Amino acid sequence: MDAESAVTTCYRHPKVESYVGCTRCERFICPDCMREAAVGHQCPECVKEGARSVRRARTVFGGTVTAVPVVTYALIALNVLAYLAELARPELVERFAMLGSGLIGPDGLHYLHEGDVPAGFRAEGVAAGQWERLITGGFLHLMPTEGTFGIAHIVLNMLALWRLGPMVEPQLGRGRFLALYLLSTLGGSVFELLLADPGQLSVGASGGVFGLTVAAYVMARRLGSDLSEAHRMMVFLLVWLVVSARLTSWQGHLGGLLAGGAVAAAFAYAPRGPRRTAIQAAACAVILVALLVAVWARVTELTGGAA
Repeated sequence: MDAESAVTTCYRHPKVESYVGCTRCERFICPDCMREAAVGHQCPECVKEGARSVRRARTVFGGTVTAVPVVTYALIALNVLAYLAELARPELVERFAMLGSGLIGPDGLHYLHEGDVPAGFRAEGVAAGQWERLITGGFLHLMPTEGTFGIAHIVLNMLALWRLGPMVEPQLGRGRFLALYLLSTLGGSVFELLLADPGQLSVGASGGVFGLTVAAYVMARRLGSDLSEAHRMMVFLLVWLVVSARLTSWQGHLGGLLAGGAVAAAFAYAPRGPRRTAIQAAACAVILVALLVAVWARVTELTGGAA
């Protein structure tokens, strides 16, 4: 055998000589392709294959263990960006706030919607097919000029989200946490549609925050943790629910609490096993369908059966 035939090269870089083989597939690899392994070195492809075959750690509730509450930070960022957009274009509030039923007149002004739509007027709100308001209203907040509550509205909600998110998200995992927050937000909007004046604009992340608060309590009970902190949060939540009857939308708070509690219970008490995720997803689907059916029934009532 001559000297040239004895030369081996990296399988990924054929022009680079190599005399080290991957401990898994035994193909030769150059220094740029070497990845440290428990024994020797592996090639990039074997490292990726090994990572896919390793089961990721799961929390008690079935979520993937995460160190950073990415969804919490993303939700806070979305709320803040939406608020900045409101300040730049205040008309966004009237277009995307939660509204059951209203009218836009020929003069461009907004009016309450009672009965048929007069000539020259245009219907708006959930009853007019703007169902996106059920979610978008949960990312808007009161403007600084709207009474003494003003900017404190978003500040208090974001502080609560900053406190609760890092407690709840690592336990549920990102997907379950997002489902909990969005269903709580939807629940708050649905209860506003069912119980509040349909012509009243409503905004705020309180529905989602109330859902996270009750979820923290449910999970603490399920884990058998020290409930003193959970009890304090629930007392604050109930007091705020009473106070909000005079300041903001208690209907939205109540809806977020009930929807969030139902979702949290489904996550916390689903039996462990290979079908746990499917059971949790099915429970969320049932809650979602129930809320949407309630919206459809209310819209049918508001439109006289024309929904």
